Amino acid sequence: MSTGLTRVRSRIIMTVQNAVAARLIALDWGTSNLRATLLGEGGVVLDARAAAEGVMAVREGRFEDVLQALVGDWIAAHGCNLVASGMIGSRQGWREAPYLDCPATPAQAARSLVRVDLARGTLGVALHIVPGLRVFGADGEFDVMRGEETQIWGADLAPGQTCILPGTHAKWVQVGEGGRIESFLTFMTGELYAVLTQHSILGRLMQFGSSSPADFERGVRLGLAEYRQATHILFAVRTAGLTDRVPPQGLPDYLSGLLLGIEIGSVLSTARGAMGTVTLLGDAALVARYVTALGLAGIDAQAAPADATTRGQWRIAAAAGLTDR
Repeated sequence: MSTGLTRVRSRIIMTVQNAVAARLIALDWGTSNLRATLLGEGGVVLDARAAAEGVMAVREGRFEDVLQALVGDWIAAHGCNLVASGMIGSRQGWREAPYLDCPATPAQAARSLVRVDLARGTLGVALHIVPGLRVFGADGEFDVMRGEETQIWGADLAPGQTCILPGTHAKWVQVGEGGRIESFLTFMTGELYAVLTQHSILGRLMQFGSSSPADFERGVRLGLAEYRQATHILFAVRTAGLTDRVPPQGLPDYLSGLLLGIEIGSVLSTARGAMGTVTLLGDAALVARYVTALGLAGIDAQAAPADATTRGQWRIAAAAGLTDR
């Protein structure tokens, strides 16, 4: 048998196996991007795709058109259900999935999925949107998350752990028995960094494109020490540039470190005793920054598995009985 024929036959066999084994289409549908994963028995990844078609990019509510363009062939070929987490369940998304109150478990989320029937596709196949979570804080205000809960439930965290999800809106999450999310806090650290560098006077002296670990650590230490005076010490970024204490190329990292120090210092002022082991879940570069900043605060941290979102989606869908067909 020729080598070419062998390869063709192998691809055919793999395609048939995948068609038989496919159990779920998992969608991580956020503000900017849509990521789709075809999952087989036990949540094994069979295929994956992505598009820059996040919620804010979809015009006139044409969510099914975007979905069909990306995974319509999967739906037609496999006839399996779909589960989606992220901003797709927000008021700006396809269908709002109301928040669950914390403490919350994957089983509760599975019972609260919001079903969206598809106009096109296999009869009986539907999209199921995972609800977000909310918690009423000691400050008398609600905090919310949407999408992060699914990542946490897929990260295999032990009871008593603290999970940090860096990003535009960083989350600090307390995890209990059975993956139960007890409570959480949100910090707008990433968004503040973007606003201050792009739209404030702090960015005027900055030069971007270089890395300065020493200036980052210097900023972290100041933030940890003076987090109670956040709006005052942020001006130190301006004066550090004006007095040449930090060079222009070091100012972006100095500000980044300062903001992380403020975030970490704020949490440690009230939660050190209840924090437990710290696990970081998110973009590798951001995780590395948090590991450094937490280390300067005397806290060891570890990174969570990279496939936590998909595993969380599988667990919720399995609990809801969506992976049986």
